[in-house]
Amino acid sequence: MQLQTVPIKIKKLENFKGELPQYKSTWASGFDVRAQLEKPLALEPGQRELVPTGLAFEIPQGFEIQARPRSGLAVKQGISLVNTPGTIDSDYRGEVKIILINLGHETVEINDGERIAQLVIAPVYQAAFKEVTELSETDRGAGGFGSTGVKS
Repeated sequence: MQLQTVPIKIKKLENFKGELPQYKSTWASGFDVRAQLEKPLALEPGQRELVPTGLAFEIPQGFEIQARPRSGLAVKQGISLVNTPGTIDSDYRGEVKIILINLGHETVEINDGERIAQLVIAPVYQAAFKEVTELSETDRGAGGFGSTGVKS
């Protein structure tokens, strides 16, 4: 079985250093992007920072790129993404920047070239809205947050 691929054009910007991203295993769904920094970034607990990747993409219509946290940074240092998953729309042509946040208890140093997030290609569907006066009934109804685990 072979994974399906989507042609994605990638542009190295002036601040980009290093090699283009690549998948690190045969069945990987995400590829890592790296911080492109002039000097190390000290990320204090609770602080968030927009970190440049030095890359821009041309994503085909009908797809998006999702930015997701790297599990190693999350579990070891408490680093995550504020808007996870972050969406990069197919009509965006600017530099991809990652909004990192330190959810840990200690300052974390982010260095130039460090892998800071993983990007995943995903299909996009747009809703065809139809206004109605009634919605169909379900057992759950309007039960919200935590309502499905509560026994009455």
